Amino acid sequence: MKIHSFPSISNQESKVLILGTMPGTASLRLDQYYGHPRNTFWKLLFIIFNEPYSIDYEIRKKLVVKHNIALWDVLKNCEREGSLDSAIEKEIPNDFTCFLTSHPKIEKIVFNGKKAALYFKKYVPISNQYKLMTLPSTSPANAGVSFDEKLLMWKNVSFKS
Repeated sequence: MKIHSFPSISNQESKVLILGTMPGTASLRLDQYYGHPRNTFWKLLFIIFNEPYSIDYEIRKKLVVKHNIALWDVLKNCEREGSLDSAIEKEIPNDFTCFLTSHPKIEKIVFNGKKAALYFKKYVPISNQYKLMTLPSTSPANAGVSFDEKLLMWKNVSFKS
């Protein structure tokens, strides 16, 4: 089945770009980044920024914008059955040349999982002007890394310049 990623959540002040690979079926159904109820992405961010946790997607989007974070996916579209990155076929990357040009304050690109980093490096010629960081996926499929371990590694991202 052919699937498409979401538009980015960003603003002109975005300094950190967090990239996933492609939304899973739960996220696509809800039309929300990291929409699976067991994905720990939002829980991690609310803890890192010491903000009250919310399941309201509008509040979640405001959280990332408030902290100058941009969210997007490496892939624009692909074919995939289910939610696993390992099932991705016929992938097409998003236009990072245009995105990074229109978001000149981005200094750091953080990959939510190894597959996002692999696809990015495969398709995007990038200069060393950006600091690249690969973090453990927040997906429930990444059960081999505990929440506390993920939190510790995600806290190592300096979201402020």
